[in-house]
Amino acid sequence: MVKGVNTAAMQAEQLKLDGNLYFKKNKLGAAIEAYTEAITLCPSVAIYWTNRALCHLKRNDWARVEEDCQKAVQLDRNSVKGHYMLGLALIRREKYAEGIKALERSLDLGRGANPNSYMVEEIWQELARAKYQEWEHDSTKRSWDLQNLKESCEIALKEKHLCDVTQMEGFTDEVTDSTSEQLEALKLVFSKVAEVDTPMEIPDYLCCKITLDIFRDPVIAPSGFTYERAVILDHLEKVGKFDPITRETLHPSQLVQNLALKEAVQAFLEKHGWAYRMD
Repeated sequence: MVKGVNTAAMQAEQLKLDGNLYFKKNKLGAAIEAYTEAITLCPSVAIYWTNRALCHLKRNDWARVEEDCQKAVQLDRNSVKGHYMLGLALIRREKYAEGIKALERSLDLGRGANPNSYMVEEIWQELARAKYQEWEHDSTKRSWDLQNLKESCEIALKEKHLCDVTQMEGFTDEVTDSTSEQLEALKLVFSKVAEVDTPMEIPDYLCCKITLDIFRDPVIAPSGFTYERAVILDHLEKVGKFDPITRETLHPSQLVQNLALKEAVQAFLEKHGWAYRMD
């Protein structure tokens, strides 16, 4: 029995390698067949599902990408690629909330595995794009609703003005002045509400001193300065083991996640979704 299981596993692994070769040659149909056979032999191996999902992704077959990735993350809750492709599929299928949640999970897992890898940057860009699209959609709706409400309030005030003028002969100037003041106050109130969706300059303390971009994963050094994790790790690896501002000796193990700043960034982004925009 054990020998049979081992044989099936070996065959499945060879089919995966065949599928990888077909994929590199852009023979997606053949790759899908190879991965499908591997799944049939060993359905509990998550990577076979994510590999097949990647083929479906290349074909923009998002329903199948979602289906395969759902299975992959059930088998391996720590699959970075599984959660990542699942997030992409859900967003393409306009399941924004679920898609963003999957991308956030993928980003957390990716940062834990390799903070400065290309994959983490790619996940962040897709997440930021999805968050911006979500904000843009909600912002447009809010703007439309506010404009309709403002117009309704203005009409009501003007109708009240006409009624008051008719009933209060001899005091038309006072009535008109009062209505003008109310209309100005109304304009000011709606202007203030609209400021939430108006892009502004991001506060300096929320931005990395090296990239000047808003923090994604801030870490604090013994010097007290905070840097973007991937950026400072890249500096320590390629430039030297020292703090780029103070020039003091600095090792990766000395970096500590700045949770307070990370929460401040998240609070800012939740209130100002336009800041997710990738230029």
